[in-house]
Amino acid sequence: MTDLSDLPPLWSAPRALALRPAVPLVTALALWLYAVRHTDVSHLDDYGLVTALHPGFWAGLAVLTTGFWFTVRDPRRPGGWSAAYVLGLLVMERATQAVLYPTPLYAWAWKHDGVVDHLLTAGGLQNADRIGDMAVYDQWPGFFAAQAALVRLLGVDSAAMYMAWWPLASSLMLLLPLLLIYRTFTEDRRLIWTAVWLFHVANWVGQDYFSPQSVAFALHLGVLAVVLRRYGRSGEGGGRHGQAVWTVLVTLLVTAIVISHQLTPGMLVVSLLALWLLRRHRDWVPVVTTVVIFLAWCLTAALPFLSAALPDMIRAVGDIGGNVETGYGTTPTGAGAVATSWAARLLSGAVLLLTAVGVWRQPVLRYRAMPLLVITAAPLPMFVASSYGSEMIFRVLMFMLPGAAFFGAAALLPKVRTLAATEAAAEAAAETAAGARRKGEARARHGFGFRSGFGVRGWGPPLVLLAGTLAFVPSYSGKDRISYFPPQEVALVQRLFDEAPEGSLVVAANRNYPLAYASYGSVDHYWFLEDDRRHVDEIVRDPARTLATDMAGVEPPARAYLLFTQGQSADSEMNGQLTGAQLDRVREAVAASPRFRPVAETDAGVVYELRQGEDDGTEGEGR
Repeated sequence: MTDLSDLPPLWSAPRALALRPAVPLVTALALWLYAVRHTDVSHLDDYGLVTALHPGFWAGLAVLTTGFWFTVRDPRRPGGWSAAYVLGLLVMERATQAVLYPTPLYAWAWKHDGVVDHLLTAGGLQNADRIGDMAVYDQWPGFFAAQAALVRLLGVDSAAMYMAWWPLASSLMLLLPLLLIYRTFTEDRRLIWTAVWLFHVANWVGQDYFSPQSVAFALHLGVLAVVLRRYGRSGEGGGRHGQAVWTVLVTLLVTAIVISHQLTPGMLVVSLLALWLLRRHRDWVPVVTTVVIFLAWCLTAALPFLSAALPDMIRAVGDIGGNVETGYGTTPTGAGAVATSWAARLLSGAVLLLTAVGVWRQPVLRYRAMPLLVITAAPLPMFVASSYGSEMIFRVLMFMLPGAAFFGAAALLPKVRTLAATEAAAEAAAETAAGARRKGEARARHGFGFRSGFGVRGWGPPLVLLAGTLAFVPSYSGKDRISYFPPQEVALVQRLFDEAPEGSLVVAANRNYPLAYASYGSVDHYWFLEDDRRHVDEIVRDPARTLATDMAGVEPPARAYLLFTQGQSADSEMNGQLTGAQLDRVREAVAASPRFRPVAETDAGVVYELRQGEDDGTEGEGR
């Protein structure tokens, strides 16, 4: 008979203690799965996904945040648990929409899919001498060329097959450079992982969708990580050969950024210049390399577009008020849009306030991690340079986030450790190891590892972190009524472009509909709400006659189409273009006019065609 008395037990107290962090993590993900299975997105209101989500989602997010906070502060927990919680956060933040919605979100994502499709079918983008709404992609084709290659590699029909998951993929791309940057200044995993969490919670700006800037931003952080670690005072260069290797890597990363996006190279230049001028890294090679590559591209491949845009760019320099204000059609309207806007503002304001508190409360960190403060402040002068289509304020905030999240996380924690202070702290700790260890273990057993000054027993910081995590949802998904296009709308627009002859004109209220740039090389577009406000008022007063006049002049066999969709209506109403009643009046007037005839209709919209020739039905129509 075999003696099993000496075998270790299958389950023991140490093993149970080691697996304790798995309980809230698994619970949160289970609640998330249950919630997404019981969430209906077929009838979104002005609050977007916020009111549509099953309550289980909010409970899961609360459980996840609480579990993360107590896990990351427990010195007995391996760092892998903190990483697992951050991955769980990204799944709940960035994968929820991909799971819930049957079609990809965002009109701009569909626009970029159209560019990739044009590259695949035409074998190239538009010629540089055709400066217009789409010519910018000819001068910055890096992202689209890479996506065309990826589509061919995967063997899928188009980028639309995977672009719904791009927010999750692009967020995962940010993890490595963020970790490298933060580990340059501290080995305190509490600070590192809390900063990573806070960064993703505060990154509501919505530039993680299928776009050049999503990849360019990750590459931007990659360049900063290399510069701070291999050219910075706290990094090790590895001799001339090592520096040459890192310089080659920086050159490749910068080149990929420069050929893919217009704004990101400028943000990188100001960050590297600030670090160099303030002597926060000792080598001029990265900044000179970046400036040379950036200028070389601007003066060659991008010169046609920049030459055409130069007058407007010069007028914007110094106009800080104009660069940060919103214009017609970008003002949140209605309770849902206003609430979403304020949630985003409060979230960003809270993170910036935490940043200031962290700088004040952590003097050692303030000194040792000064390069991160420099990087945080460096994008601010861009307000002077341009409005960037009324988006500069959002882009500046996004580029400030890596440093802001680091110091914001420091505000939520007690005294943190820097690399320079690690050895001294270890020596000091050794002198009082016995007593300190007993106190630390006792506190850890009770779940209150640290006091941070925010509240009794440290409950203040986790509540602040939880509030920020919950606020991310309305900030990021509160406008999903605008961003989501149901399958009926996609099918309607697809049919329109499949049947439109070459040279046709498609007219719509605005560009907020899927496939808006399909066949853009052969079909023209006109969005009448982007016209002068006086002309928009004329359309509202006499819709059928004014639109028919705007659409006239298309020569057969080309046709002129007028497209109405629910995505256009949502965008117009929530961004202060036209009210629902005004849009209904335009649509009803077109439907009643003999100038137009309906050619396709679904529950999500309708397509009208302008009658041409002698049989257009306009005789006798009142004017």
